[in-house]
Amino acid sequence: MATRSNSKTRVSRRQSPPPWARWPAERLLDLKLCDLGVTIEGTPLEPRIAQVQEELDRRDLRIKPYFWLSDDWYTPEGTTGTAIPFYLAHPRLIRLQRSMNAEVEGAAHDWCLKILRHEVGHVIDHAFRLNRRKKRQQLFGLSSKNYPHVYRPNPFSRRHVQHLYYWYAQSHPDEDFAETFAVWLAPSNGWRRRYQGWPAMKKLEYMNELMRELAGERAPVRTRSRVDPLSKLRRTLRDYYAGWQRGAASLYPVFYDEDLLRLFARERGRGRPTAAAFLRRARPDIIRLIGRWLGEHRYQLDHVLQDMIGRCRELKLYLKGRESAAQIDVAILLTKHTMNSLYRHRRWVEL
Repeated sequence: MATRSNSKTRVSRRQSPPPWARWPAERLLDLKLCDLGVTIEGTPLEPRIAQVQEELDRRDLRIKPYFWLSDDWYTPEGTTGTAIPFYLAHPRLIRLQRSMNAEVEGAAHDWCLKILRHEVGHVIDHAFRLNRRKKRQQLFGLSSKNYPHVYRPNPFSRRHVQHLYYWYAQSHPDEDFAETFAVWLAPSNGWRRRYQGWPAMKKLEYMNELMRELAGERAPVRTRSRVDPLSKLRRTLRDYYAGWQRGAASLYPVFYDEDLLRLFARERGRGRPTAAAFLRRARPDIIRLIGRWLGEHRYQLDHVLQDMIGRCRELKLYLKGRESAAQIDVAILLTKHTMNSLYRHRRWVEL
């Protein structure tokens, strides 16, 4: 598990509550992104960014990635900076994102650190023009390869590290490089033990050699441009979420439906939470309950559970009966679908 930043990197400034923080969702959705007025400073993002910078400094990688708020996570090609989605800059926006989407990408501390390390992998790649190196091309592939709209990952592949959801390293050579860098950078993650005997170890060992070579070196690329900063985005929050929902209309597999409809209710009983909220809350207990039996397939287990949460939200399902009984039923259902996904339903993943 990643370590927390020390006291010097803790948030020392707090943002004044914006007027929209108490607005109902319907009013908030009509606000333009550029009028949110949020910043990275004074938020939990600040110490997380500082922690990743400390990790770079400890490896003597002399680069200072820069960050700005926009509408998604991305590191534009040829730049040494990363955009962070605006909703992570305020608790009210996180709640809105969760109400409009099944998940809030990067809201949890460790999840955010994972994404930051991944994006810094792109920064390192761009800053030192590493994609031009012959061995990098041989191990990871060419950056010039067309970036797919969808990809079909192989859960059994050991040629790639497993870091972010959906076996993201399998989507493109540049993502493979960034994922491998993120695994290498994370402190005390035991990558030598975790990937012993995997073909992916060759990539990790190369990464280790390459970063030692770059230690103490100044990067030739030091751009500070910011693509689509929040202050320039004039869409309303309503338009932003409408666009996302159109793109994600078929994001979650429908083959869960029969079982989910048997387990959960379409009608909301008094005091009953949504099925999605229940599953999010019960997720750690469910993973602990069956994760040890699935061994190396725990990654797939979490992936399937995320899909089930999303599908419950799309179907507008609610808990019925006692939570303890539902938790056991979900564990059985999750085991079934995890094994099906491994052996039968290798789905396409949209980027």
